[in-house]
Amino acid sequence: MRNSKYILWFNQLDKKDLPIAGGKGANLGEMTKIGIPVPPGFVVSVQAYFDFLEQAGIKEKIAEIIKITNTNNIEELENGTKKIRELIRKSPIPEKIAREIMKAYLRLGSFGGLKAAYVAVRSSATAEDLPDASFAGQQNTYLNIKGEANVVNRVRDCWASLFTARATFYREKNNFDHFEVGIAVPIQKMIQSQVSGVMFTIDPVTNNKSVVVIEAVWGLGETIVQGQVTPDAYWVDKKTSKIKKATVAPQKIQLIKVGQKTIKAAVPKKIQNIQKLNSLQIVELAKIGIAIQKHYYYPQDIEWALQNNQLYIVQTRPITTIKKAAGKSKQKTKTQGKLLLQGDPAAPGIAAGPAKIILSAKDTRKVKKGEILVTTMTTPDFVPAMQLVEGIVTDKGGQTSHAAIVSRELSTPCVVGAEKATKLIKNGQIITIDGATGKIYLGKLPNTGKKKKVIKKKTTIPKTATKIYVNLAEPALAKRIAKRKVDGVGLLRAEFMIADIGIHPKKLLAEGKEELFIAKMTKGIAKFCRAFHPRPVVYRTTDFKTNEYRHLKGGEKYEPQEENPFIGFRGAIRYITSPEVFQLELRAIKRVRNKMGLKNLWVMIPFARTPKELLQVKRIMASVGLTRGPSFKLWMMIEIPSNVILLKEFIKVGIDGISIGSNDLTMLTLGLDRDNSEVAFQFDERNPAVLWSLKRVIKIANRHRITSSICGQAPSNHPDLVEKLIKWGITSVSLSPDAIDHTREIIHRTEKKFLNKNEQD
Repeated sequence: MRNSKYILWFNQLDKKDLPIAGGKGANLGEMTKIGIPVPPGFVVSVQAYFDFLEQAGIKEKIAEIIKITNTNNIEELENGTKKIRELIRKSPIPEKIAREIMKAYLRLGSFGGLKAAYVAVRSSATAEDLPDASFAGQQNTYLNIKGEANVVNRVRDCWASLFTARATFYREKNNFDHFEVGIAVPIQKMIQSQVSGVMFTIDPVTNNKSVVVIEAVWGLGETIVQGQVTPDAYWVDKKTSKIKKATVAPQKIQLIKVGQKTIKAAVPKKIQNIQKLNSLQIVELAKIGIAIQKHYYYPQDIEWALQNNQLYIVQTRPITTIKKAAGKSKQKTKTQGKLLLQGDPAAPGIAAGPAKIILSAKDTRKVKKGEILVTTMTTPDFVPAMQLVEGIVTDKGGQTSHAAIVSRELSTPCVVGAEKATKLIKNGQIITIDGATGKIYLGKLPNTGKKKKVIKKKTTIPKTATKIYVNLAEPALAKRIAKRKVDGVGLLRAEFMIADIGIHPKKLLAEGKEELFIAKMTKGIAKFCRAFHPRPVVYRTTDFKTNEYRHLKGGEKYEPQEENPFIGFRGAIRYITSPEVFQLELRAIKRVRNKMGLKNLWVMIPFARTPKELLQVKRIMASVGLTRGPSFKLWMMIEIPSNVILLKEFIKVGIDGISIGSNDLTMLTLGLDRDNSEVAFQFDERNPAVLWSLKRVIKIANRHRITSSICGQAPSNHPDLVEKLIKWGITSVSLSPDAIDHTREIIHRTEKKFLNKNEQD
């Protein structure tokens, strides 16, 4: 029987009480009722929060701050939400609510024979754990709190945390009313864990339903969430209760309570390298996990703790990243004519014109407007010519080759991998290409080249919780693409700007002309930042390979000849080896941010092979005054298997987000070159090995509270993969301009499906 509308004990709640206890509170109550070992506690109800807002008279003030805050502007959002949190913290809690919290706290202490217990004060929002809008982890938790006044103040801090920048922005994107989402506060007896961790009732990577996976660390489990330590991992067979596999990870630091403080402390040397749980404890814990899943009829993500050889469950939520089959879609065309060649479709559209055969980047100046560029393969120094032509055909390459990616960005029809195009097509010969089918026809087909009048219909652009960014490189396109409904630039490539300069940066340094490089890069980057302001522009620092640098004026003097530049001298190692060149780029970035005031410019580091390399790059950035902060985010590309395997170590170095370069990651995982037509047919981001990597990094990013994105061509090419990415919890996708609308629809449908499923459940 509930005697108070403000205080609800766990044994008074069940899973149906989400509206009054939030997701976490309702689940703690449900588990208590079915006999799961949950530390005792109570919930300060959602009604207490709503009554606090009304009686403090601050609801209208909060609404006004939100109304005048541009939630797409990071700085405005941070400043606005900070004001709201300060307003909540300064407002007095109504006496009746405060008194009931204190009374319940003292009663909780009496359960263990202590009048002043140490407790965990946790946030529990009413919109937590939805598959399409998982607010879990966005509000605050406070550990080892003691004393009535301290507990009351921490309850108010939890209420304030409903208005963090992240949570506020997420509600905006999901169209949640800020005052319909409520927050309850579970207050639970603190477990001083000797060991703690998480448990998944299916394998979260392979979705193998026959096992339970347990991760364990010494001390409090926050070290797993924060990525400070690598946990042990144990796999238990559900049918036999046998431990199939156990990996032990050395641990040197742990989070423990000392006095009234929670601190990092050294793990005693004698236990640093031993297994955290013994076999009996592992099996017992797995059986508890199986019982929880059986009760909820759905795989669970469970937090647990061990104190004095007693296991406790402190939280459970459904796993929402389970694989489902998705169908494939094919694009059809009605184009007919005399077929000359067949290649691979790369950029949709039909184009006709005289062929211009170009066998060397040095001859691109011969290309004229209106021609069809036919070449073996393109490199960044082909870009000026690619902007002129009506269409592009290459002998080599696949759908994620340089030619394909740039063509889609330019909205230029493109066919790649046509093998003998440069031999069979004659210079000046009129041809028609169909970028949707990969077919090349002789002559100009009827109705090609004539622009049809397009009648635009007014359509409602669906909103998505998953951010939609765009991949760009050409400054001239910035203004036009910025008018599209996108959340910013998720991948700004330097290649067009470098090609426009046309001179190797070391040659400029040798001649004392470094200002030319800085000025041109500044001008180019600023165009994007101005066009998209206040939306973020994530600039990927230069990732030219040696063969691409050699094409620049002076390049042959400064660049080595490499048999395989793809896995050679590129990315982060170049910055470390030649910091003077990297600093030119950094000075341009700093000039855009500081002198021009375009704080929406962020940076992404490509091809960092080891955490040590990333750390060295960050030190070079710091030397010119570029360090992470509220308005300056640092991302890292995930494109090497070592990035996938060692992601937790990279996160420890300090990054705000990751972006998966699915093109390079697929090639390096499968050991094939997408530009080699002999093996390009095997290039597929949906290969199980690649999917394993994608899911792993997204899962780790979510666990460590950093953003995850994907900027390769995979989302544009494979609608079924987009659905998987959304299920796994990716926070954004970055697409070529031609794929924005189509992919937005896929994301919208997927998110809507998740929401409908949750409502039915």
